[in-house]
Amino acid sequence: MTCIVGYVNKITGETVIGADSAGALDWDIVVRKDTKIFRKGEFIFGCTSSFRMIQLLRFSLQMPPVNEKDIFEYMCTDFVDSVRACFTTGGYLQKFKDGDEKGGDFLVGYKNRLFNVACDFQVGEAIVGYDAVGSGARYALGALHSLEDQLLTVEERVKQALLTATYFSGGVRPPYTILKTPEL
Repeated sequence: MTCIVGYVNKITGETVIGADSAGALDWDIVVRKDTKIFRKGEFIFGCTSSFRMIQLLRFSLQMPPVNEKDIFEYMCTDFVDSVRACFTTGGYLQKFKDGDEKGGDFLVGYKNRLFNVACDFQVGEAIVGYDAVGSGARYALGALHSLEDQLLTVEERVKQALLTATYFSGGVRPPYTILKTPEL
């Protein structure tokens, strides 16, 4: 129950991620003080799934250096391997009898790139330059699509997508937090 929205600014080269503040369990909602987005070096994260997962990514994840590696390859290998190790050590990684593993869903911004890390640790990058995760994701994506021709800043687009998700999804609540990567 949440909405995380990411958008790549094709002009400035920065990536923006915004999040709501709802913590939900069944029909109960708590507006949380701890945010679902944070910065780790040059990376920004926006997370759904579990606040325990967010805490592990924020405070325990050891980020391997990117060096000269292609960033998509880095995300699919070094980064995901570090996340899996972090979740295992923190007691969050779910392991199933068939060998499958499950984590959680989150967005990662790096420079002018936006990655969607799914609960099965696959890494995706949408060609449209924006993405969303959480219970309000479909509404946010629809809003972003409808705003494509509007003269709005990236931050305004992200906020409008969060407002739309709040209007239509019972699990999304303000206040909203927005972070961006440095301009290239």
